[in-house]
This record gives sequence, C-alpha cells and structure tokens, in this order.
Amino acid sequence: MLEVDKKTFEEEVLQAQGYVVVDFYGDGCVPCAALMPHVHALADQYGDKLKFAALNTTKARRVAIGQKVMGLPVIAVYKDGEKVEELVKDDATPEAVKAMVEKYV
Repeated sequence: MLEVDKKTFEEEVLQAQGYVVVDFYGDGCVPCAALMPHVHALADQYGDKLKFAALNTTKARRVAIGQKVMGLPVIAVYKDGEKVEELVKDDATPEAVKAMVEKYV
C-alpha cells in the first residue's frame, strides 16, 4: 500500500498507467480506520495486479476537494488517471470494496 500526499498524488495516481485503487481517509475518521485493514488486505492480495494508494485528506485537503471527495471514507478506482468508480461513506463497506476491486483485477 503506497502512502501518497499532495506532492505525490498526481504522479502516483493521475499519471499512472492502468488501474489504481485509492483509499481516501482522514485523521479521526472512525469508519476510515475500521475499513483500512480490509483495504490493506486487498492490497496484499491483489497488489501484483492493481496499484493501491492511500491519501490522508486531513493533510491534503486541496487534493481531496479537487477529486470531489467531500465525505469520508472514499475508496476510488482510477484508470489511466481518470476516476472510473468510487464508493462513498456508507457504501464503502468491506464487502462492497472487495467486489469493486475484484471487477478490475
């Protein structure tokens, strides 16, 4: 799982070729913390097929707003720098995230 920030997000996600799964989380976000081990497990399982990245929106608010991330948690899939799918807030369950990731493997 690659930890990205406001300096590396563009290069690692928006300029990446292929699929990138991004976990947008924030400091003090309890649902984000609960979801994180599941996302890390998916990264361990599928990291050879998809790129996984995590962005702390507390430290990169402008990046989050630029990606239209207004609530947390958000798990988004990018293909060649374009957001193709995302799960937001209550929709970002471990089961839904796993199903979404498996579509792109």
